[in-house]
Amino acid sequence: MPQPATSPRTDLTAQLVRAGYYPQLVDDVVDVAVADEDLVAHLVHAETTFDGEEIRRHVTVLALTPTRFVTVHVDDHPADSEHPAASAVATSDAVPLRSVSSVSLTHVVARPDTHRAGQAPAELTLAIGWGGVQRVDLEPAQCADPTCEADHGLTGQLLPDDLVVRVSAEADGAKAVQRAARFARVLSAATAR
Repeated sequence: MPQPATSPRTDLTAQLVRAGYYPQLVDDVVDVAVADEDLVAHLVHAETTFDGEEIRRHVTVLALTPTRFVTVHVDDHPADSEHPAASAVATSDAVPLRSVSSVSLTHVVARPDTHRAGQAPAELTLAIGWGGVQRVDLEPAQCADPTCEADHGLTGQLLPDDLVVRVSAEADGAKAVQRAARFARVLSAATAR
């Protein structure tokens, strides 16, 4: 018997619970950022990193409404000598769809000679740009004279600091890569309108 289809909002809540990273906190932050709009599509990406001896957890939620692209990122901060209790920092960004300037995908395919149509890649990197944040890369300015020892100041580039999410079948599972590809497809179509 076919299962009844769940709403995108119900599915998002289920994925947050499955990720196991402060699901109620993340759900509340997403709820505020989505601001009562319908949810068209979403992607939940939980990640654990190791910082020396500390284990750090992160979760990124990408959500699409009929009018906006919403991101929520939550990090935990362990207790230390200055902060006796652990804390979490949640940041959200809501971007009008008309402002999304690029949706870039990088597919990593192991053994491309055996790839079959519809098969998920081994890894998918999704980069989304909207020009909201830029990064300045500076370096010392150089002179054409190799013997010159003068200080020529700095030179640099102003670069967009796009949101990048990398999903790996090995680390996250093949279904997570498929979900990321579906989200990217829906977002890409929405930004083309």
